[in-house]
Amino acid sequence: MRLHPRTQAAKESVFPKMSALAQRLGAVNLGQGFPSNPPPPFLLEAVRRALGRYDQYAPPAGLPALREALAEEFGVEPESVVVTSGATEAIYVLLQSLVGPGDEVVVLEPFFDVYLPDAFLAGAEARLVRVPLEEGGFRLDLGALERAITERTRLLLLNTPMNPTGLVLGEAELQRIAELAHRHDLFLISDEVYDELYYGERPRRLREFAPERTFTVGSAGKRLEATGYRVGWIVGPKAFMPTLAGMRQWTSFSAPSPLQAGVAEALRVARREGFYEALREGYRRRRDLLLSGLSTMGLKAYPPQGTYFLMAEVPGFDAFRLLEEARVALIPASAFYLEDPPEGLFRFAFCKKEEELTLALERLAPVVNSLA
Repeated sequence: MRLHPRTQAAKESVFPKMSALAQRLGAVNLGQGFPSNPPPPFLLEAVRRALGRYDQYAPPAGLPALREALAEEFGVEPESVVVTSGATEAIYVLLQSLVGPGDEVVVLEPFFDVYLPDAFLAGAEARLVRVPLEEGGFRLDLGALERAITERTRLLLLNTPMNPTGLVLGEAELQRIAELAHRHDLFLISDEVYDELYYGERPRRLREFAPERTFTVGSAGKRLEATGYRVGWIVGPKAFMPTLAGMRQWTSFSAPSPLQAGVAEALRVARREGFYEALREGYRRRRDLLLSGLSTMGLKAYPPQGTYFLMAEVPGFDAFRLLEEARVALIPASAFYLEDPPEGLFRFAFCKKEEELTLALERLAPVVNSLA
């Protein structure tokens, strides 16, 4: 007896693997992207109030209070919102709903690791468009993106702000992508889980340029420093949303009701009380601390425009050697590329306390300098 071949998509992810090794070795974990800080008190208090009041199944489309809060955020009707068990489920449900055998999905590379397995499980083929790494950082090649579209292409899957590069797509790029989607009659998935983590002007949303074909994916875990809550959402064209809600009946059915209720209340508080501004400022400080420390070691780092990740070159090492010798866990670039990843490139997560980042730098310096 054997499992079905589709289970080849279920290989162990490097992210929990590195986290487990980091814990066992007492390493500073700059690998998996979960914050060291606790969620904000207003979220914890809202969830506590919800316990005992919202304890049964929520509708598959989501708790009405959360759909209404998100509708206010995005300037849409609540019927244009479906709540999911994290953004990961949102991506899965969308790919199951939008593509199938014979279809192609265009994905930017480097990519978040769920994109390709989800396309595979939907029976579709992923066509990768590499985002070139230049001297100043990662830049989208719009010409390459257009050349990747074929008569079989049905969907463009984008991520902005982008994990792992920190790239934020600008207005001109979003406009061009929308034009391509119109010309070739394509659906668009815009993974925007880091939508409140940007370090310049507030970016535009892809749905502003093509609302009739864009599905925006979001995450309360990333916005509110609570990745374990697994509350995400899809905002899309109203006509398609009942079917998406129906599709997720066969996955998790509904996200946890008390967590949905707590997030619904917390989203309004976060916006009203300037939580996101403070969050960005805190991450800006930590980003700059990490960039400065890496520069002092003589390492090439690429400042991110958004997210809480940055890419940096640590030539001569692999992730397991750095973990063993420096007691610092990083994610190698190979986790984000199908083949031929840039050598010596790693993703650093700076969603950690400043003292953790300082300790990581102190541990890395003598190991890195030993090769000098």
